[in-house]
Amino acid sequence: MRKSLDNIYKNQSHIYKYGLYIVSICFIVFFFPKGGKFKYEYQKGKPWQFENLYAPFDFSVNKTDTEIAREKKEIIESQIPYYRVRKAIEKSVSKEYVNSFLTVFDKDNYNREQRITLDEVGREILKVLYRKGLSSGKDVKENTSLIYIVKNNSAQQIEVENLPSILQLKERINKVLSEKGLLSFEPSYFALFEKIVQPNIFYDQELSNRALEDALSKISYTRGAIEQGDIIISKGEVVKADKIKVLDSLKAQYESELWSDSNYYYIIIGYVVLVALVLMMLLLFIRKYRSSIFENSTKVTFIFFNILLFVFITTLMLQYEEAYVFVVPLCILPLILKTFFDSRLALIVHVLTVLLLGFIVPNSFEYLFLQIIAGVVTILTVSELYKRANLFISIGQITLIYILGYLAFHVIHEGNLNNLDWITLSLFLLNGMITTVFVQPLIYIYEKVFGLVSDVSLLELSDTNSKLLKELSNKAPGTFHHSLQVSNLAEAAANEIGANAMLVRVGALYHDIGKMANPTFFTENQITNANPHDELEPKDSAKIIIDHVINGIEIARKNKLPDRVIDFIRSHHGVTLVYYFYKKHLDLHGEADEKDFRYPGPLPFSKETAILMMADSVEAASKSLKNPTYVIIDEFVDKIIAGQVNANQFLNANITFKEIEIIKKVMKQKLRNIYHLRVEYPE
Repeated sequence: MRKSLDNIYKNQSHIYKYGLYIVSICFIVFFFPKGGKFKYEYQKGKPWQFENLYAPFDFSVNKTDTEIAREKKEIIESQIPYYRVRKAIEKSVSKEYVNSFLTVFDKDNYNREQRITLDEVGREILKVLYRKGLSSGKDVKENTSLIYIVKNNSAQQIEVENLPSILQLKERINKVLSEKGLLSFEPSYFALFEKIVQPNIFYDQELSNRALEDALSKISYTRGAIEQGDIIISKGEVVKADKIKVLDSLKAQYESELWSDSNYYYIIIGYVVLVALVLMMLLLFIRKYRSSIFENSTKVTFIFFNILLFVFITTLMLQYEEAYVFVVPLCILPLILKTFFDSRLALIVHVLTVLLLGFIVPNSFEYLFLQIIAGVVTILTVSELYKRANLFISIGQITLIYILGYLAFHVIHEGNLNNLDWITLSLFLLNGMITTVFVQPLIYIYEKVFGLVSDVSLLELSDTNSKLLKELSNKAPGTFHHSLQVSNLAEAAANEIGANAMLVRVGALYHDIGKMANPTFFTENQITNANPHDELEPKDSAKIIIDHVINGIEIARKNKLPDRVIDFIRSHHGVTLVYYFYKKHLDLHGEADEKDFRYPGPLPFSKETAILMMADSVEAASKSLKNPTYVIIDEFVDKIIAGQVNANQFLNANITFKEIEIIKKVMKQKLRNIYHLRVEYPE
């Protein structure tokens, strides 16, 4: 039992990665849309590259979404609205008429016979007004020429211009009075009816909507049928518009039938195998070519998390609207990975992620082509992301590549630039805007969550006005000046061999912050001839010197410096010997234990940490040079770095002899500039 637990403990990193691998497969397959995959890829205007295709079963040819939308629009525009007559209003107006008539035509001004005659005329006017009904004249929609009027459960179609309206009240009263020869009473009748008459024809929205829904429900979503065994397309035949419709219909029917209960588990297994192969390729690549990343579980988790994130976002967009798949800013993936790792890893992760998405997106060839090309452009163009102009320029180039690629495919399919889908073009612009807005905040969040370091953070740390570097300049001004000189040497060397110049500069600025604990015990900070080491045993002096590494790590952690910067503090002396005090101890006591005079390490394990060790030693030792010449400087640099090489200080660093020679050349040139070597002029 104990042995099993020990094995688990020793292999916990590998167990975690296997678990992460399995969980990632499950999540990706779960995210994928639940539908089968048509086994043929085809494009409009290109030859059919497969064998003759025969209908495997009977199916209907579906109309396109555009055709259906056009038919729906025509039905909506041609729909005749329904209006309903409310009889109760006519009765209410008739009752009101009795009371209002006596008010207008009172006994004082009209005798009984006149009022009877006028009353009969008024009732006739009322009948004329409500014979067909009366509308307000304001609720008829524009561009409507016909309407239905529902009365007594029957609908009568009339033209809008013949619809009785309350706006025509005066004209109708005038017509009846003209026939009766009573035009002199028009003002009185108008005053009477204007007060009591109300419209009794109203728009019936519920009935109109039911009629519209009934008409829309009768739309046919198919145009004919294909019987089993009919040839759909022959090998080499150009895929034209009519063939596209048939093939799309077959694809939809095939995928819906494929994803049945009997095939469900087989399709899931197929997805699992394909996704497993893709993720396995990624793990094998990282293990073989990026072993340092593979050993770091946090970094592996970071890579897999980003793959899952973009698979999830893309599948979510596919469920919402397939046409918007290019809104997903997939180029953020290689951009972020290049920021934290390197170009090659960013490219392989981007390509494998696009391959995963190729299983589920429509027009997968176009999608794969555009996304891979855009990813390559992202990796080639994005550099020094901390410079805002570089980000805008790179994203502009990526957007341009998307647009040019889309136009090229459109020309291939259509043969011209007519009927461009401007919405799709706008999606590419939106993609660029989303990338611009989210990339920097996302990098910041990843730094905090996963403990990674980007060039933006390194730029902030390189500011000599930062709190920690100001404290160093105040407490140990000599060490601060030394760190500045080392950072210049190291940065120049890193640029020459293609290392991370920004990282090595920051590491150089902070590598000696541990000297703040005992600044006067380091010669660069001693401003008098008094040396505190004169009163100490060599062993104690060596301990103080060695402890500046431990103190530096503690100060760095207290100030929350990134681990990548702390690595420079930890390794900048490797396991070298504090030779001065070791030799002094030998002279005084005759023997010495090297362990007491040797730095604890570790050895430099990257090009950047190796460069810092060289630059630190060369700059510190150069202070002892008197009257340096070209020859003296060359021999001095060769001697210092050769000693480090012979002491095997660079065994763990992936640095070559050629690169070491280039570094030596750079440092020689820099030291010549520092000491201002010039040709001696005759007196």
